[in-house]
Amino acid sequence: MKESILADKSFGFALKVVKVCQEMNANREFVLSKQLLKSGTSIGAMIREAKYGQSTADFISKLTIALKEANETEYWLLLLRDSSLLTAETAQNLLLLNKELIRMLISTINTSNKNHPPKS
Repeated sequence: MKESILADKSFGFALKVVKVCQEMNANREFVLSKQLLKSGTSIGAMIREAKYGQSTADFISKLTIALKEANETEYWLLLLRDSSLLTAETAQNLLLLNKELIRMLISTINTSNKNHPPKS
């Protein structure tokens, strides 16, 4: 079964985050790399979990959590870039991919809310 573009992109992003964190760990940077690893891989995990949401509200809730994780990931990437623990190029590449995920998540959440408004 073909995954969604959002699921595919978030999985690819998570793989890149894992590799970057492995490199940081090799350089003995464990604390911040762990924060990035947790938030950067949680995005895709929540998107995947949303796929089997119990309801539209559950689906939207899980995607909203993924959006929050993407926002947190942006924070860690900026901190790592500005503290020179990541090269500007590596950080920029990840930030661009993360921004794309954020845009896709916002669009999916907005579309789901529009097509399935909450019941009063």
